[in-house]
Amino acid sequence: MCGHSSGVIGFPLRLLAREVYAKACRIKGENQVALITGEERIEPPNARYFLCTAEAMPRDGGGKAFVALDEAQLCADRERGHIFTDRLLHARGREETMLLGSSTLEPMVRQLVPEAQVEERPRFSTLTYAGSTKLSRLPSRSAVVAFSVEQVYQVAELLRRFRGGAAVVMGALSPDTRNKQVELFQSGEVDYIVATDAIGMGLNLDVRHVAFAALSKFDGVRQRRLTPAEMGQIAGRAGRHQTDGSFGTLSGNRRGAPLELGEDEVYAIENHKFAPVTKLFWREPDPRFDRLDVLIDDLESKPQVEGLVPAPEAIDLAVLKRLAENPQITTGLTTPGLVRRFWEACQLPDFRQQGADAHARFVSRLWSDLQGGHIGADFVAARIGELGNTSGDIDTLQGRLAAIRSWAYICQRPDWVLARDEMAARARAAEAKLSDALHQRLTERFVNRRTSVLMKGMGKDAGLLRVKLEDDGRVTVEDQPIGHLEGFRFVVDADASSEERKLMLAAAEKHMAALLAAKAQKLVADELGDLRIENGQVLRGDQLVGTLEKGKSPSRPRLVMAKELGQLDPAHRSRLEEALEHWLEGQLAPLAPLRALEEAALDPEAGTEVRALLLTLADRNGTTRREDAGLAHVPKEKRPFLRRLGVTIGSLDVFVPALLKPAPRALLKRLGLDTRDLQENMAAVIEGGKHVPAGYRRAGKQAIRIDMAEKLFRAAHEQRAKASQTKDQRGFPIDLALPTSMGLLPESYRSLMKDAGFRPGQAQELVEGMFGPPRPVLWTWRAPRKDFGHGERPPARHHKGKPKGKPQGGPRGKQQGDRGKAPPRRREPTGDGGQAFAGLADLLKKG
Repeated sequence: MCGHSSGVIGFPLRLLAREVYAKACRIKGENQVALITGEERIEPPNARYFLCTAEAMPRDGGGKAFVALDEAQLCADRERGHIFTDRLLHARGREETMLLGSSTLEPMVRQLVPEAQVEERPRFSTLTYAGSTKLSRLPSRSAVVAFSVEQVYQVAELLRRFRGGAAVVMGALSPDTRNKQVELFQSGEVDYIVATDAIGMGLNLDVRHVAFAALSKFDGVRQRRLTPAEMGQIAGRAGRHQTDGSFGTLSGNRRGAPLELGEDEVYAIENHKFAPVTKLFWREPDPRFDRLDVLIDDLESKPQVEGLVPAPEAIDLAVLKRLAENPQITTGLTTPGLVRRFWEACQLPDFRQQGADAHARFVSRLWSDLQGGHIGADFVAARIGELGNTSGDIDTLQGRLAAIRSWAYICQRPDWVLARDEMAARARAAEAKLSDALHQRLTERFVNRRTSVLMKGMGKDAGLLRVKLEDDGRVTVEDQPIGHLEGFRFVVDADASSEERKLMLAAAEKHMAALLAAKAQKLVADELGDLRIENGQVLRGDQLVGTLEKGKSPSRPRLVMAKELGQLDPAHRSRLEEALEHWLEGQLAPLAPLRALEEAALDPEAGTEVRALLLTLADRNGTTRREDAGLAHVPKEKRPFLRRLGVTIGSLDVFVPALLKPAPRALLKRLGLDTRDLQENMAAVIEGGKHVPAGYRRAGKQAIRIDMAEKLFRAAHEQRAKASQTKDQRGFPIDLALPTSMGLLPESYRSLMKDAGFRPGQAQELVEGMFGPPRPVLWTWRAPRKDFGHGERPPARHHKGKPKGKPQGGPRGKQQGDRGKAPPRRREPTGDGGQAFAGLADLLKKG
């Protein structure tokens, strides 16, 4: 539309017109765009682009360059189909006309508008039938569709109890309330939305699954099963654009047989193949107003075009016929102008949805005011003021909203109300205020924010929740109270339901350790001052508070209080002991990866081989040499189990990277579990000394943290793999930028890489007369396999000229006579034998 000089689009819903109006304003500016619906009219003097409901758009297109009709398949709708059929037949743009709708309408369009060109836009995502699901097992980001207010409320209430709540969308809600409820779902505050079939049109939602709570509805005449096309319209809300979706039914229906979709229905929905529309509803769009009976006859006349059938009696015609039987009304309709005005009054939409009889009484009272001229502004203002009261329950507010929408429609008519613009503004303001109040009531009733927060806490983002311990002992999650602490015991909030108690206890289990440690820290600080752990003791300054003795495992030492504290009275001593235990638990938090190893070693899934490796790692505080790990006994299918525990199997070491951080290394040192030297900041590369600190590997005159060494080894192996793909037998280059950035000297790097089996070749000098950077040194690799299985002996070769008693498998394993020679041809190992220099090292160790 915006690509033309002017245009108009007719929509089936007011909220759709408003949504597109906002987009058009951003593109063209507010002074160029108009919004016209039955209840709202924003029409700048120079407007060129009009967004309207189908009823409000010009019948012939208004002479605009572009005309479009959205959801044109509604031509087959019983209540409004005749409106859409009239626009399909007569609304035309000077330059382009576009009919948007389901492919089921295509045969009728080809028959009635033979000049139309049909273009298809396929759905990018896949829609899959998921069968029947219990409400308690409904996946998140689901929409449940029901077809009565009672059932909507029932499902929403159950979701509030068990899943924290749901947004509610019904056709009876005002567009503002509907949008606010949708935003509740879209923002992620709730993961479920319960709706009537109003969800099937005009709402773009982040829904992944649609569950039908019913498969039949009352269509104004009878209770009937949904057609496959109607099911497809609703199920299509699941998955949008390139995101796949699913649909199914709710199980556990107590009112009758379980809900089931037939095979044909499932096939039609999944493949978007529905029966074509074979008839469109029509009603005389330009009736005569000579007399009331002539008007009714024209409105009930039959179409003369094949494919069109008379529209069922809509509510406006039903109201007209009922009031035509009232002589007090008919006697006053003496001119065509009055008959036309009376018909316009009968076309007032039934926002209250109370049926033809009740709506006829409302129109009768309205006509008693209109037949004499305009309705007074004071009378309208008083009615709007009465309806603007925001007190009451959901049903009361819905009734007021329906009534205020009726008055908003009345105030939009050009010749019905005095001070029309002022009254229309008052009606819109009252509608907005009532919409806010209704949204608040719906949220209060169907959203349990505390349960919703806790349900999210059970998911993968539980660690992101804000859990606080207030000064008065209350525990809150995302500012929602879940209970309080009595001493160091968590007590669930007294007003919680039985379902909420389970969630609260689960949340407490996830977060209480940190909160109890914080409380213990405060209590201990108040009683004893600042404490520290040093050499396996708990100290206050230089005063002994307790000793850490061997517990169930190295990461769980047992605290024995100092004898001096034994003089406290039993109650005070018990309280202090409990506080100290929680304080200690908080202090030991950095050792959580070590505890994970200890616990996994007790898991039957681990098996004896993995259990031995885990016990070795735990005993050596998270690091061990590869040759000591017994990897030859560890089945390959157990490697993922180790990875889940955070264990890295490196070229030379098996280690847990999380235990190479400063906090756990310092704590292991203070507990007395690791007596080796400590590098406090655990820098990547440090100067070497007589003793290598814990977590490091010697690299020439330097030492490198073992995870950083493994990073270098893996980078070299990646280069080796690339060279093997090109079948280059000369070797492979290694980029020295990474070790240089770590602070590793060239000679230290070469020494380290030799330990892993990498050998540098000779640097090739440039030919005389050539200039530029030197050619990169080519490296070769031989596997230093030392992790042999039990009872295996690595093969060895006898080499002359090597001094006895000196290991030859490390950086100094090269013979003096080899210096200056070209690197030997690379040869890959076969089986578990390894290479000669690795076997010789082990042989000489035994000698």
